Amino acid sequence: MAHVAHGYDLNLLQAMNVLVEESSVTGAAERLQVSAATMSRTLSRLRETFHDAILVQSGRHMVPTPRALQMQPRVSQILSAISDLYRPRHALDFTGLTPTFRIRAADVVIGSYAEALLRALRADCPDTTLIFTAESNSDDSDFLRQGGIDLYIGATALLRPEIMRQTLFESRFRGVVRAGHPILLGKITPQALVAYEHIAVSRRGRRRGPIDEVLADQYGLERTVALLLTSFYAALQGLSQTDLILPAPDILTDAAMLDRLGLYGFPLPLDLEPVTIFQAWHPRHDTDQVHQWLRRTVLRVMSPRAPIIKPETAQAL
Repeated sequence: MAHVAHGYDLNLLQAMNVLVEESSVTGAAERLQVSAATMSRTLSRLRETFHDAILVQSGRHMVPTPRALQMQPRVSQILSAISDLYRPRHALDFTGLTPTFRIRAADVVIGSYAEALLRALRADCPDTTLIFTAESNSDDSDFLRQGGIDLYIGATALLRPEIMRQTLFESRFRGVVRAGHPILLGKITPQALVAYEHIAVSRRGRRRGPIDEVLADQYGLERTVALLLTSFYAALQGLSQTDLILPAPDILTDAAMLDRLGLYGFPLPLDLEPVTIFQAWHPRHDTDQVHQWLRRTVLRVMSPRAPIIKPETAQAL
């Protein structure tokens, strides 16, 4: 039988989990509703128990040690599993429920799936409300941890290790131009692609991305970005009046929709990696039945099947 170390208690693990998430003794104390002095003593116990500093000073702030970051996802899972043991299991009863879910997502996800998701949720629970918020430059992990949002749907690589994820689908970029654009008259090559000015979309204001890297690294080419926007839907408006090229996710390039806008989509002549879109949530919601129903519905609406990615493997994404 494996040796079980003595001296561990759930309160200590809970304190460690919150200390790493808050990266602050004061913040952890406020969240657990104890004094800063008590939390400071708890940190000392943690340091003695795990033979690690857990939090260290970095300038004016404290940051978790590498070992603390490595342990925290497992600690969070342990706490969630123990909490689940005490939670009675029964079929979810929607009677009287009026859930409101706050979801942060990219505009392409909102535009493509928001109405279908609301219909699917209301088929089970008619009083469901969805509030979508656009992606921003703020830390999505903090919003998930603090309860500002219930779910994140997108492709950011900036989530913290403890955040849980589930892949929904992969999206590839296609070129979009006005119907009758000169590029459509011949073979579409990388050289033809850079002969025209482009629209780029970035919520962070970045003009360069994977397309530019492939053009430069594989072909020694550079495109000209004449227009930089924060929304693909805004980029589609007015495109039919120009010779600009818009690289856009394939979920936006439905032929019928483009036809109505006087636009045409075509495969980009570049070897680009697909973009993985996933849903992400804080571990404290992992076993919550209402939140599980939300995630199952999101998965059903957006993808026929997808594996759950636990925190310890999330960093590999």
